[in-house]
Amino acid sequence: MKILAIETTCDETAAAVVTSGPEVLSDIVYSQIKEHEPYGGVVPEIASRSHLEQLTCVIEDALKKAELTPADLDAVAVAHRPGLIGALLVGVTTAKALAWAWNLPLIGVHHLEAHLEAAFLAGEEIEHPYLGVVISGGHTDMHRVDGEGETRWLGGTRDDALGEAFDKVAAVMGLGYPGGPIVEKTALEGDPTAVKLPRTLLGEDSLDFSFSGIKTAVLYKWRGMNAVHKDKAPDAPSPEDLCASFQAAVFDVLAEKIRRASRQEDLHTVVLGGGVTANKTLRQGLADRLGPDYKLVFPPPRFTTDNAAMIGARALRQLARGDVADLELMAQAQP
Repeated sequence: MKILAIETTCDETAAAVVTSGPEVLSDIVYSQIKEHEPYGGVVPEIASRSHLEQLTCVIEDALKKAELTPADLDAVAVAHRPGLIGALLVGVTTAKALAWAWNLPLIGVHHLEAHLEAAFLAGEEIEHPYLGVVISGGHTDMHRVDGEGETRWLGGTRDDALGEAFDKVAAVMGLGYPGGPIVEKTALEGDPTAVKLPRTLLGEDSLDFSFSGIKTAVLYKWRGMNAVHKDKAPDAPSPEDLCASFQAAVFDVLAEKIRRASRQEDLHTVVLGGGVTANKTLRQGLADRLGPDYKLVFPPPRFTTDNAAMIGARALRQLARGDVADLELMAQAQP
């Protein structure tokens, strides 16, 4: 089975061709980082317009690299939720048009489920049930996965997702955009115990996340209490120490939430996905904090951020069980 997959949930315009295995025959991603960099974050209208400009070319490149024509395909898949509604509409409308024109089945894929599917692109067999954890710019969510099509949401972010918190911390400190890689790199030279920052755990058994408090704490450490200084306060810690301490705090929270979910659901295999899992310090930090009782499965680094290969891999499973959509498929901003 060969599937053309499309991903336009946020600021990456992507298309891929994936075949049974799964095997990735092509994986094309057009990044919009340069377009959003002047604003320090993703501007939804700019993202939508860029998808409109780039998607057709990206799809053509994906087919060309895979050395296939539309006649060789078995289905068209698209991420239709969740995400920025304008960006989603571009991908969904394009996928529906192609499925109709080429007389192919249409498959609507849940973006967060696809992030968990990315871990399977490493070729490792993962037995059910497992705890699925998605950590990205827009989501920090945990799910119990009992089998194909059997996923139950356990908890998620109440305010800022972890990736968003990285971006905002970088913005506060004037480090640049996107914040995740910059904060990680800056933290390598810092002391993770140098700055005292809060660990927000919410209720005793809560599996939800809240990272807005630590973002505010970083702001006050950098610009002084109530942010009285326009830029860095005279007594502010070094950027290296503050970034390292920020990472230590959020990794502590993430590890504790995984422990809680694992204890409540009796799960010890943890599959992680999403852009923040590209952070090498996060991978090692969770392994150190959780210890040998937990099996942590991460996607290959190239498939951590938004991409269409993970959409195609997820679509293969859905196609196998007959989970296809019709041309009434709608884009949905919420999960």
